Amino acid sequence: MNAKTVLFPNGRRVPAIGQGTWFMGEKASEFRSEVSALQLGIDLGMTLIDTAEMYADGGAERVVGEAIAGRRDQVYLVSKVYPQNAGGDKAIKACEQSLQRLDTDTLDLYLLHWRGSFRLEETVRAMESLQQAGKIRHWGVSNLDTADMEELWHVSGGEACMTDQVLYHAASRGVEYDLLPWCREHEVPIMAYCPLAQAGQLRHEVLHHPVMQQLARARGVSSAQIALAWVTRFDNIIAIPKAVQHDHVRDNAAALTLKLNPEEIALIDQAFPTPAQKTPLDIV
Repeated sequence: MNAKTVLFPNGRRVPAIGQGTWFMGEKASEFRSEVSALQLGIDLGMTLIDTAEMYADGGAERVVGEAIAGRRDQVYLVSKVYPQNAGGDKAIKACEQSLQRLDTDTLDLYLLHWRGSFRLEETVRAMESLQQAGKIRHWGVSNLDTADMEELWHVSGGEACMTDQVLYHAASRGVEYDLLPWCREHEVPIMAYCPLAQAGQLRHEVLHHPVMQQLARARGVSSAQIALAWVTRFDNIIAIPKAVQHDHVRDNAAALTLKLNPEEIALIDQAFPTPAQKTPLDIV
């Protein structure tokens, strides 16, 4: 089976499962293993890498920069700007510092990490300036709910937004009520962070749920692969799990070719029902 991909509005196609880097770059002792994990992921087809200036105060970007050295053209590179830097000269400086840490001239995609005090119009103007300077190819947002996206669409140039990166996994389905339909209608792909749930009890509840375990046994795969296949069951969702252990990296990559059937999806939907009403956007 062919690996799942997602088409961005600009016509660029990327793998439906990429690599996240949250919590990377925090310990010097783990630098080499984190670099190795990202390189293995690239080798296995997870060529979209997501990072942010916030992660380990730029440490994650340095890990990514080392991992993509000599193979930048193989990677679709995404980073994010702090809300307090998302306008005017601050945005230019923040992007330049990210580029320096990543040891590259251009980002494929630059995201507003979440809303702050800068008006969306100011952020859009900053993103356009960065595009004109060749420092970023495209831009998008993260942690914006439906009303925020509607507001963005009323800003001149706002419709150039390429993606909205939000928390999404089987136990956090609030975005399905109105944000996912809105994004589908406006042809804005969703980038799902923490697609296997955040570390801790919630992640345990998702991956060790009897239904996930049952489906994994029946398919001869891991419950993490089932969970990723569920998140990427639509053609407009990109999952960006983080992995450092090589077996976890291979697990994630294998989910690129795993497609759940309607009966399997129905079982997961029963185990993790979607909210019947609007809920606040989950953010971690």
